[in-house]
Amino acid sequence: MRVLLAAGTTETALIDGISAAGATPDLMNYTPAADAEILAYGEPTGAPVTPVSPTGCPTPAAITRAVREVVGFDLTVVDAGLARPTMAPTVALGAAPGTDIRVPEAVSDAAAIFDRAYDYGASLPDDELLIGETIPGGTTTALGVLTALGVPAGVSSSLPENPLEQKRRVVETGLERSGLDPGDCETEPLAAIRAVGDPVQATVAGISAGALESGTDLTLAGGTQMVAVAALLRQSGVDAPFSVATTSFVAAEQGDELADACARLECELTVTDPGFDDRDHVSMERYCVGEAKEGVAMGGALSLVPDGRLEAVLDRIELVCDRLGVDGGDGAGTEPTDPPEGAHGP
Repeated sequence: MRVLLAAGTTETALIDGISAAGATPDLMNYTPAADAEILAYGEPTGAPVTPVSPTGCPTPAAITRAVREVVGFDLTVVDAGLARPTMAPTVALGAAPGTDIRVPEAVSDAAAIFDRAYDYGASLPDDELLIGETIPGGTTTALGVLTALGVPAGVSSSLPENPLEQKRRVVETGLERSGLDPGDCETEPLAAIRAVGDPVQATVAGISAGALESGTDLTLAGGTQMVAVAALLRQSGVDAPFSVATTSFVAAEQGDELADACARLECELTVTDPGFDDRDHVSMERYCVGEAKEGVAMGGALSLVPDGRLEAVLDRIELVCDRLGVDGGDGAGTEPTDPPEGAHGP
């Protein structure tokens, strides 16, 4: 199994109150770069901090990394618009960081990114592909794309209290400044990304379309951001089967909306429960109260854990969090270090 992580940024994440994917707005742009390094090496090697929420909830990369150390999977990181460089080996598809969706064009070259990503996805030799994402602010851009496409669906949040009304106001402003009404992009999905989306969406949609065209078994590993990608694929004319895998945290927040959206888009939904409520560990407790919920292919990675191995994964999560210096306290990160001895390579 290959896990592909699309890592990028959007200036939408810098809107106050939109995202908890970083202890401060200044550090948020480092989150995708650090997530990629954690998956590749087990800890940040170039990024200056470990991504944590303001209350100290660790990045979902810690969970996905723990699964990799216990179960094992191949990893490819795609630079899908990184604002800060990463020391993880990456595939570059020429994507630049996205701008704030409240400007007329959030991803001006969305079509070009999609085309390059499509060719890359079609060239992959893998029989099975699981695609995840890391992009702060991605649930707001997901709402933007879903609204522009006219697809009814809720969106999740990395915060315990989802600032949904604020996200809707941001999307409404973005559509207005792009000269669009809800549903105007129903037949032009790439126009939705260009107006109110992000470069990760263009990258994941392109890779997915190319991989499906070549007969690859595809899982979109994530929550409502991957529902937005699923909508983009269906409205681009892709009718091949694929699945969405996410966590019980997202499913609980969304209620019936998530399952209903997947049913409308004709994609199978897998929900994984990591069993964090059975552990007395502060990092897992932050997830149980509604922080983070998903990201960095967490739900999809957990779906790879065989029966009887979950306890080993939970034990490893604690070890990974200890290695990262995450204690759920003040949001402090770790200084960059060399890759740990014995860490998985790319």
